[in-house]
Amino acid sequence: MRRTLIALGIGLGLLGSTVVSAPAQASSWVVDPLASTVPAAQQVAAFWLADGAANLKNATPYAVQTVVHGERGSTAVVPDGKTGIIAPAQGPVSEEGQPSTTWGKVFFVGTDDQPHWCTGTAVQSKYRNVVATAGHCVYDTQSGRTTLDKWVFVPGYSEGTTPWGLYVGKQAVAHYDFYASTDYDRDFAFVNVYGGVSFSADVLTDTGRLVDNVGGQGFTWNRMTASSVDVFGYPAGPNPDGTQPYTGHTLESSAGSTFAMTLSDLSADQPIGVDSPFTGEGSLGSSWLYRYSSDSRVGCLAGITISVSDTDGDNRYDTSVSPYFDGEVAEVYNAASNLWTGSIA
Repeated sequence: MRRTLIALGIGLGLLGSTVVSAPAQASSWVVDPLASTVPAAQQVAAFWLADGAANLKNATPYAVQTVVHGERGSTAVVPDGKTGIIAPAQGPVSEEGQPSTTWGKVFFVGTDDQPHWCTGTAVQSKYRNVVATAGHCVYDTQSGRTTLDKWVFVPGYSEGTTPWGLYVGKQAVAHYDFYASTDYDRDFAFVNVYGGVSFSADVLTDTGRLVDNVGGQGFTWNRMTASSVDVFGYPAGPNPDGTQPYTGHTLESSAGSTFAMTLSDLSADQPIGVDSPFTGEGSLGSSWLYRYSSDSRVGCLAGITISVSDTDGDNRYDTSVSPYFDGEVAEVYNAASNLWTGSIA
């Protein structure tokens, strides 16, 4: 299911949206507008921050494709080239002595016209403005693959607060195979966000660039399976047995080694898994970090949770699932890394 796209400025049309095509020398990525103008972005920010951030507080965990049936594969994933790595950027420490956090929640309005959220992570980039999450937390895979409406990122979100600002998405950079044919080997997206804003007395105030404020995780690709990773996200949903170990209010973590998987109900050729007790709702978009340091709170992004699975049949989820990050994922990341956004305040 791997193809190469040479986009020549033609409309490739997610229903109801306009694609900003990749230049002719690029291979497999597309850029899709979210809030492409400053006035549109200001309206999005006001939607989430007005009325005491009521829409942020009322948002619920996104419940699309939270569970998949899978098992450990018998063969290792084969990299498509050399291993690569981009170093992370450690975030500043606040005046109160609290470290900033690259993790947070991405909020959007679904096709049910209700506010929802997934997990998102700030990633280092040229313009310090990239958020990584699951592709289906940016695109509506249920009805035509349009982009989800009013997309924003809030690092360190907690009960309506935006401690490091709210960041409106300007454009999403995705792999063409996910965009065009919902290939779940490519279920990831890198979103360029405008500078952060706070909201007071109906006035938006600029809070600066995302990675300048909170730091950014690095990025790595073509790693061998069996690499140890730490998983960070905001799981919230129940297990099949009805237990609900997480609330979605606090950042949770787990650790394990990656392994190849086979899935029976998603179109994916080489997904990978990691032992993790996270439930699906809320943890979609969780970051898998290679060489994570608890002192600096950064590592290198090596996977993104797109679903969870109960592989041993005990009615509790035990595995998180991600696309394998190969060289084509690096191409998409590089495209996003080189896109500038600016301020909306």
